Amino acid sequence: MKIRDVITYALQETLDQAAAYGNGLITERSSVIVKIVTDEGIIGWGESMCHGTQPPEPAKAVIDSWLRPVLIGRDPFDVEVLWEEMYNLTRQVGQGGIAVNAISGVDIALWDIIGKAVGKPVHKLIGGAFRTEVQPYATGFYRKEGFQYQDAAEEAFGYLESGFRAFKLAVGFGVKEDIDFIHYVRNTVGKEPVMMADANCAYNAGSARRILLETADARLNFFEEPLPPEDIEGYKELKSLTPTYIASGENTFGKMGFRTWISQHVLDILQPEVCSCGGITELKKVAGMAQAYNVMMIPHVWGSGIGQAASLQFIASLPPAPMCLTPAEPMIEFDKSEHPFRSDLIYGKIRMEENGMIRIPDAPGIGVEVDEKIIQRFHKYS
Repeated sequence: MKIRDVITYALQETLDQAAAYGNGLITERSSVIVKIVTDEGIIGWGESMCHGTQPPEPAKAVIDSWLRPVLIGRDPFDVEVLWEEMYNLTRQVGQGGIAVNAISGVDIALWDIIGKAVGKPVHKLIGGAFRTEVQPYATGFYRKEGFQYQDAAEEAFGYLESGFRAFKLAVGFGVKEDIDFIHYVRNTVGKEPVMMADANCAYNAGSARRILLETADARLNFFEEPLPPEDIEGYKELKSLTPTYIASGENTFGKMGFRTWISQHVLDILQPEVCSCGGITELKKVAGMAQAYNVMMIPHVWGSGIGQAASLQFIASLPPAPMCLTPAEPMIEFDKSEHPFRSDLIYGKIRMEENGMIRIPDAPGIGVEVDEKIIQRFHKYS
């Protein structure tokens, strides 16, 4: 089997209403969808995720101009060889960011091809499934014009009533504001729901320390990205202040990027993004490093249904840290904010079941089919 073509689609759509988070305004949802076609007619799908303010063109350009020539005519089963060649090719200007983000989408598509070729879901090819279902937590609470705390309370109750047992607040709007907001939501929903908060790199160590200490009684499960990813020393200062886990990693790339975070015990929870950190090939290596240091991993998931499906395949293969009688199981982030093409792109395949869990797809490859009519509808250059 040989790769015949690599096609990229820049998907983008303006949101009905801009939404604020700790690092800016989200005015549209974007993604780069990767389609790899083989000479045997097998097609693989991948995604290079776009963050809140990231346009799709840079990652698309990297794939089209740099990675595609490496891939044409190659065997998709040589997935690790191809990963290292792509990384080496882009190293001088890459090592992270857009270059590894682009490689991620290609890598996921290659694994989708491999799984379809042998008739197995990806998790069967990367070690098997430690679990067949995963608990989701709802991501949302981005602030729109006229936002009031009551809006957040209604959003939280909506998630709980629909079956979620955990949710994550968007914070990063100022120290006092965040402290008051976290307390308000906790006091409103009660003690039972699992609650997290994500500051999207909005603070320095001093500011984040105040928030952690003054919200200790709100029992946050984890505080995500309180600081920019460059501030490793600041993260070390925060880790042991309160029972709240410190989590980060969506802006860190590959095994080289994570080795210091892991070896120096900087975080309680690692949050690599499969559609940005290097794809399934690289995340398995990061997971092995994390297991060696007994560090928990809850991957970041914020892309389309393709990204959700790939993330579920990876999470299925992720061992608990540590293995024990009643292990702390990983969760999956389930973005509930406005996204015009996330679910429709995969025919609504990934959804929460009546028991409040999300099943790991067991169809070949990443486990979902892609609706190309949705791609054409949202492709910027159709």
